[in-house]
Amino acid sequence: MSREDFPRRNGISSPCVDICVIHPEARLCTGCLRSIDEIAGWGRMSEEERQAIMADLPARGPLKASRKGGRRGRMARGQ
Repeated sequence: MSREDFPRRNGISSPCVDICVIHPEARLCTGCLRSIDEIAGWGRMSEEERQAIMADLPARGPLKASRKGGRRGRMARGQ
């Protein structure tokens, strides 16, 4: 991935893909792979700081959040 692959929102570069689910073990967003702290501070970061984080994101690898199964999962767990 290159910097050009990431969208820009209101002039701010962002890797957000509107899949905002935090992986329970990795504590990273499964959509953009940023940490909660990175997401929270994104608007206050310089463009250089954002670009450095975005350059590191591909190395964090893909994550899948496991679903609990909704009603079917609760029934299976006896809740």
